[in-house]
Amino acid sequence: QVQFVESGGGLVQSGGSLRLSCAASGRLLYVMGWYRQAPGKQRELVATITSGTSTNYLHSVKGRFTISRDNAKNTVHLQMNSLKPEDTAVYYCYANWGRNDYWGQGTQVTVSS
Repeated sequence: QVQFVESGGGLVQSGGSLRLSCAASGRLLYVMGWYRQAPGKQRELVATITSGTSTNYLHSVKGRFTISRDNAKNTVHLQMNSLKPEDTAVYYCYANWGRNDYWGQGTQVTVSS
């Protein structure tokens, strides 16, 4: 069984920064990353990273957000800079191993203008 410990969410002013972290229990996970869901919106991929450190980003966050991971600790980080009110959402840690997808509880990110 895989469980996540998510941290780093909170309230920040427009232009500020936050760093999200997600630590997973158990085995090394092939893909880890973050999705987000704003009120009334569909859940969308923000960024993912493989165990080989290949990355993928939502177009609107590219250049502002950076994803990284520590395979030894089974932990993924999302550094979020130049935050905008449109980034306000619940952010969910995501991982994939074999046939299985895993989801965190979610952490709230709120960006005020």
